[in-house]
Amino acid sequence: MSHLENASVAIIGGGIGGLAAALAFSHFGAVVTVYEQADALTEAGAGIQITPNGGRVLAALGLSGQLDAFSLRAQAVQPRDGLTGRVIARFDLGAQMPPYRFFHRAALIDMLADGCRQAGVTVHLGARVAQVTRDGAVVTQNGSERHDLVVGADGLHSVARGVLNPQGAPFFTGQVAWRGTINAPDMPPEANIWMAPGKHVVTYPLKDGLLNVVAVQERTDWAAEGWHHADTPDNLQAAFADTCADLQKLIAQVQSPKLWGLFRHPVADCWHRDRLTILGDAAHPTLPFLAQGANLALEDAWTLAAACADAPLTQALPIYQSKRAPRVTRAINTANANAKNYHLDGLPRRIAHAGLRTLGTLAPDAFLKRLSWLYDHDVTAS
Repeated sequence: MSHLENASVAIIGGGIGGLAAALAFSHFGAVVTVYEQADALTEAGAGIQITPNGGRVLAALGLSGQLDAFSLRAQAVQPRDGLTGRVIARFDLGAQMPPYRFFHRAALIDMLADGCRQAGVTVHLGARVAQVTRDGAVVTQNGSERHDLVVGADGLHSVARGVLNPQGAPFFTGQVAWRGTINAPDMPPEANIWMAPGKHVVTYPLKDGLLNVVAVQERTDWAAEGWHHADTPDNLQAAFADTCADLQKLIAQVQSPKLWGLFRHPVADCWHRDRLTILGDAAHPTLPFLAQGANLALEDAWTLAAACADAPLTQALPIYQSKRAPRVTRAINTANANAKNYHLDGLPRRIAHAGLRTLGTLAPDAFLKRLSWLYDHDVTAS
């Protein structure tokens, strides 16, 4: 029998990790309540990549039949020379199982939210959490409620993380990113990585004829952290004025870019205490250079709920952190390394591009085999 049967579980945050955790805990028999500060379960962001490791969690949550309606199946990733536009190599994603997918963030939220409604999860909207305690109390403007377990899925500025860990100062990486979507119907389901000295752009299609654009530039002056700071199209275009015509044409179509500074945060030392725990960005924020932020949160959600179903909290929460911390640390370190590899200049750039061309020609499967530790992992099998 599940240790979660009829247990009261509170999830702080109605984002991807929070809704996935709500579904996972409900799957194992818990009575789940989500506290979301926004007035609606929505996401103003752009695209997101769900790799096979995250896809396995969505399947375990019972969502397999809806994935094609909400996302595109990715067929390939293509590193490109951002100065000439030339495709350096093409690496096939079509054989990945479960399929590698391109989602709009809002579509993924909608799918998870619908699953929560069908599972009977209670969602409190407009519920700003002012305080959580280690003994299971959640305090909002409407009063205090107590639960058997409180899960902080409340992102970078997590209230729950602050209860478990001393306040840490993130540091600016020297990179900023713009993101937006443009209308680009009939684009092939491929991710393109346009690499140039000190900068790069990632583009891939979404449902409904949209193209997701994320542009990253190295610079000394920082931008505020967060995803919703408006910038002008002129600033974005000026930053990539030295890139190829094809890329500039895409960038010129981004009408309302959002700009954010990329900051590095440490993995939390303490993920749990008593009846309180954290997951996703609240525990381990990552830079966006491995497309794993949402996937790691999905993995966290299932691992945490399964551990709590199998053992009492005093045993389950340490097991959860011990399973997750080494893996997320490796993923974060890999993402950090990619940030440098995309922005090479001079001789190192020529050598790296030659290596990619050789790999794409002689051993195209080797590119994905390097990431087999990431994509082939299945948290739902253990």
